[in-house]
Formats: sequence, C-alpha cells, structure tokens
Amino acid sequence: MKRILLGALLLFLSYQLWIFAHVLWWKENNPSETSFMRIRLNELREHNPDAELYHEWIEYEQISNHLKRAVIAAEDGKFLQHRGFDWDGMERAIKKNQQRGKRAAGGSTISQQLAKNLFLSPSKSYIRKAQEAIITVMIEASWSKRRILEVYLNVVEWGDGTFGAQAAAWRHYRTSAVHLSPAQAAHLAVLLPNPRQHERRLPDYAQRYSRVVLQRMPKTSIP
Repeated sequence: MKRILLGALLLFLSYQLWIFAHVLWWKENNPSETSFMRIRLNELREHNPDAELYHEWIEYEQISNHLKRAVIAAEDGKFLQHRGFDWDGMERAIKKNQQRGKRAAGGSTISQQLAKNLFLSPSKSYIRKAQEAIITVMIEASWSKRRILEVYLNVVEWGDGTFGAQAAAWRHYRTSAVHLSPAQAAHLAVLLPNPRQHERRLPDYAQRYSRVVLQRMPKTSIP
C-alpha cells in the first residue's frame, strides 16, 4: 500500500514539475497551442477532417488598449490587485448560484481561466479545480500581470474555432486587434463566457452588460 501511495505521489509531483517547466518556458516564449485548442480542433475534425483553427499570435502592443480594458472590466475587475484569486468574487458567485439554484456565475479570475485554457479541459470537477488552483499559483508567481494578460488575450476562444484577439477582431469586425473601437472591444469581452453560442446571437442581458463594460472601461487600469 505504501509503495502504491509513494508511486502515486511521485507521479503527481512529476506532473506538477512538467507543468511548471512549461510555465517557466512560456514566461518568455509564446505557446503555439493550448489544451483548449487541441480539444476544440479534435471536436471540429470529427465533422471535418480538414478543419483548422483560426489563430494568430500578436504582441501585447498590437492589441488595442480598449480590448485590454474591456476584458479586465468584464472578466476580472481586481486583476491588478489580486494574486490569482478574487475571494470576494468567488463568494458573490457562490451566493448568486445558491439563490438561482444553478451555476449562473463563475467567479474565476483571468489567471485561473488562463491556467485552465493552457493545461486543462472545460470539464467541471473538484480535482480539475484543484489543479487549476495549483497552476494559477505557478503562473502568478512566475509571470508579470502584463504577460498573463498578453497570453490570455492571445489564446482565449472568441468564436467557433477562433482563438486570440487578432482572429477575433478579424472574424467579427474585419479589422486588426489594434484598431478595435471601445464598443467593439466591449462586445468581444462579453462574448467570452460562452463565445460559440453568443457569437450567433448575443442575449439581451449580454447586450446590457456590454454597455456596463463600456462605461467601466475609462476607469479600468491595465498593466
């Protein structure tokens, strides 16, 4: 029994070291793909063997400041203050979910979402959330906030098979990410919780929220 437990512990630690090695490498080098990208590509190729993802990496300076502000305002207002976890936001999300009797709010920070996108899957379980937390700590300890936001904006999904700000800007507005207007940026930001569904039709509540995000943006700081 002890040998089995020791083997499991060594396997766990080896996996964490493998992840941390990637986190350190990606501090200076851009990831060419993520776990979410691989999962989505496999899904697309079940229906079309020739399917490809639409993704183009661009540097931080080539992304509109409007989009940076919009995403922080919409997804993680305390991004510059927290160290990976917004405990107040999590508490609010739990209360909202309890009131509605279902999971209506998440409370995950940009750092947590990035950890999940890079290494994990969309599945929901306590084990996955625990691993997400471990990776979030690794990222926050190793990267600057600027790097976290740069990678997040370049790898997050913004539509069916569309990943990253540059691909999103072209898909939705036929422009480059650097030229996005404040209203366009706010619209893209509110797509993020459910990009494939919302890109077909933005619900009324999301349209209202995009106007709220637009109002928050001038007061939102970016790294």
